Amino acid sequence: MRVFVAGASGAIGRQLVPRLVAAGHEVTGMTRSESKQEMLAELGAVPVVADALDPDQVAAAVAHARAEVIVHQLTAIGALDLRHFDRDFALTNRLRTDGTDYLLSAGHAVGVRRFVAQSNAAFPYPRTGGPVKDEEEPLDPSPVREWRGMVAALRHLEYVVLGAEWTEGIVLRYGALYGPGTSLAPGEEQFEMIRKRKFPIVGSGAGVWSFVHIADAAEATVAAVERGSRGIYNVVDDDPAPVAEWLPALAQQLGAKKPIRVPRFVGRLFAGEVGAVMMTELRGASNAKAKRELGWQPKHPSWRQGLAGAAARAARPTSSEPGWRVELTG
Repeated sequence: MRVFVAGASGAIGRQLVPRLVAAGHEVTGMTRSESKQEMLAELGAVPVVADALDPDQVAAAVAHARAEVIVHQLTAIGALDLRHFDRDFALTNRLRTDGTDYLLSAGHAVGVRRFVAQSNAAFPYPRTGGPVKDEEEPLDPSPVREWRGMVAALRHLEYVVLGAEWTEGIVLRYGALYGPGTSLAPGEEQFEMIRKRKFPIVGSGAGVWSFVHIADAAEATVAAVERGSRGIYNVVDDDPAPVAEWLPALAQQLGAKKPIRVPRFVGRLFAGEVGAVMMTELRGASNAKAKRELGWQPKHPSWRQGLAGAAARAARPTSSEPGWRVELTG
């Protein structure tokens, strides 16, 4: 199939493109950066430069590729100040609202068979009820103030993709990503913060996180491209775990001291309400549907082994002093 990947030069895109090529698909990779064309060509894609927020450029790129499938991996997630999450996430929210609309319009014009879009299972589920949620759960109806824009953008993306009757609309809710190209990788921000005891357990540490290795996220995306049916799929590993469990385990794997524990109000001072909620109230996600309906099995079924492997390869600490942030997919 002719597959058009928007956001092909991002962390997931760099894992996804060579897998699609290896599976025999003809891949066009869209990037906004002229300098990344060579990299995409080396991965096996036909590169195309376009501004994802320019509908004419997007329409021309999709038409030129004669796309049969569109994969929407557009984000603009850099270093996030959790105290100003809404400000730092604003561009990604636009990519998930306007950017999604432009890609859908372009896809409709050429009659794409399938439209696969990135959403999030790591953070926006309701913070009530049981510790693990499936795809029947709606997105959080009462997110904290700094998350309202993000959740509204995800809600828009999911609504318009699933509501596009002219194509097979598929939404992949990825968990917290780790591995190459993310901040949970050797020498990167999260690992260094944990080494230096700058990533504390806040309050109870009862917030449940669902992780997924970035290679597994890419494999699930290939499965969705090839055999997915309309609907939402959680793309996470088999082992959701509370912060109070996974954070000390990772610190031990990194040879660091146990994380310090601080009261919730102290966590709020340094990371705002978003940081406090992430550490104390999050709910995890179930991958049963993706495994059953996509025929997907994560090669890293638990963060315990996946992060341990990354920790074993971790580089020496750098002299940088990163701020507290997490990888929110993309």
